[in-house]
Amino acid sequence: MSEKFKTIARFQYTTEAQIIKGRLEAEGVKVFLQDHLTIDTDPLVSNAIGGVKLKVLSEDAMKAQHILSTIKQYALDDDGNTIHCPNCNSEKVELFSTITDFKSFFAFIVGFLSGTLPFHTRYKYKCENCSTEFKQK
Repeated sequence: MSEKFKTIARFQYTTEAQIIKGRLEAEGVKVFLQDHLTIDTDPLVSNAIGGVKLKVLSEDAMKAQHILSTIKQYALDDDGNTIHCPNCNSEKVELFSTITDFKSFFAFIVGFLSGTLPFHTRYKYKCENCSTEFKQK
């Protein structure tokens, strides 16, 4: 029988993929990571090659998708406490970057090269329930 793999998820960095891989393997699903060595060697090519591909056997794809759907990453503060939405008090809050256009990307690169990166990188949180965007204090 030919073993064919199916891509069920893509990740920008290998560390994210390794965590999910460990969870799937703990559930008995065979997992293969594609392009993780390339991205570990040069992380800047991640978007160009489509990130780290998490692949499972075709017959395990439904089981793996179900396991992935039960894992949801929500934001935590520095003390490990769940961040709550200031609008609806929901715990379903995710971190996202505001680097969305060329101007913000250019500011990121200048900040990176000059060593002032924390001053030019902006992160916000977004509530999954009410779509409120806010900064953490």
